[in-house]
Amino acid sequence: MTRTLLALGLATSLVAIAACDQAADGNAAAPAQTGEAKDAAGNKTIAASLDPNGKFFAAAKAAGLDATLAGPGPYTVLAPDDAAFAKLPAGAADTLMKPESRNELTRVLTYHILPGTVLAEDIAKAIDNGKGKAVLATMGGGTLTATKDGDKVVLTDSAGGKASVVSGDQRFSNGVVHGIDTVLMPSAS
Repeated sequence: MTRTLLALGLATSLVAIAACDQAADGNAAAPAQTGEAKDAAGNKTIAASLDPNGKFFAAAKAAGLDATLAGPGPYTVLAPDDAAFAKLPAGAADTLMKPESRNELTRVLTYHILPGTVLAEDIAKAIDNGKGKAVLATMGGGTLTATKDGDKVVLTDSAGGKASVVSGDQRFSNGVVHGIDTVLMPSAS
């Protein structure tokens, strides 16, 4: 547990540094948690809200992130639905779920978590302020590029894979969840 918290603290520090570097480059970063988002949250945590039979929950549990997502946060989770996991190459999800792949699974999942509570409206504003794109720093130390396709927010990973936000602003006591339709992949380590 201490190791996880220490790693999370280090990741948060790296994300903050990365966000500062991106802002200096002129890329708009999503804002931190808003008071309105905090006030709208109930008592249920992100971990308690995830479908216990869903693939994202199973992956979070296998990586040990279920305890983190039950903690104080705040976090913004970009949660792929089960259909998103089905889009992965044959055997990829099973390989990630093996105990010997825990580090890689953690790397993939923390690529789906942003620090703070970032509402869909906040991402859309950051895209508008960034003249059509916003670079979002993840808890895993990577970045996602957010753009719009009509009214839909599209997130692009480091390999060019794209996920659309299909459900947004599910608010909880420790953050917010946005459902996405594709598993995003961080750059190769």
